[in-house]
Amino acid sequence: MAHTWDPDRYLTYADERGRPFVELVSRIGADDPATVVDLGCGPGNLTSLLADRWPGAAVSGLDSSPEMIAAAREADGRVDYAVGDLREWVSAGSTHDRVDVLVSNATLQWLPDHLELLPRLVARVRPGGWFAFQVPGNFDEPSHTIRRDLAAEQPYAAHTAGVAVPDSHDPVTYLEALTALGCEVDAWETTYLHVLTGEDPVFTWVSGTGARPTLQALPDDLRPGFEAEFKRRLREAYPPREHSVVMPFRRIFVVARVSASSTTERSSATTER
Repeated sequence: MAHTWDPDRYLTYADERGRPFVELVSRIGADDPATVVDLGCGPGNLTSLLADRWPGAAVSGLDSSPEMIAAAREADGRVDYAVGDLREWVSAGSTHDRVDVLVSNATLQWLPDHLELLPRLVARVRPGGWFAFQVPGNFDEPSHTIRRDLAAEQPYAAHTAGVAVPDSHDPVTYLEALTALGCEVDAWETTYLHVLTGEDPVFTWVSGTGARPTLQALPDDLRPGFEAEFKRRLREAYPPREHSVVMPFRRIFVVARVSASSTTERSSATTER
């Protein structure tokens, strides 16, 4: 079953989710780009920062969720938002409509084949342009392992098998892949310590992102029991500390300057055939 996204739930921790985006974009060295694209723009609150930084650019955002795009269009009229699959956006491109800056924040982890997609993404950027993305790297943390283990138990397993789950690679893997494409690459990782408040804050966080497809796959009569047990196990893994909960969150960043050499040109030609 296809899952849907809830912009309000996603924005519960907007400041915490936004900090990696700001740090990613700060490392992009573009001075005066003409075209800037945000793949997986979500509710648009962060895409607006691209319009702030490059006011002379034509900024557009793409997301597969109609709910997210509806929220984004209400948030900022400076950006051209559209509903779409980023893989289709990549496939529809040519050497005549490359962009100067291509950004993807916390999106590629939902595509199991995103490592193989990198050459085609690079080919959508003009020679000398910039391709930057950030993906979570915390999939071995309890916030994910508890969900996986619980979803594999009965009576849930029959409903959660095959649901979308996020995943990513280590920074060196991305660095090597993009360097092989002729890019100059800056790759790094940061572990944030998010101090969360409220009732079951870790559940609130993950239910808006990584756990959402699993929760939506469950029938109405099973979901409350799953959520109750999920919350209980999360409370054990992330105990309260003076009215707050500390949740470590590792993120992986990559900023690539696309080369004007023949390597990029060959990648583009291969993509278009």
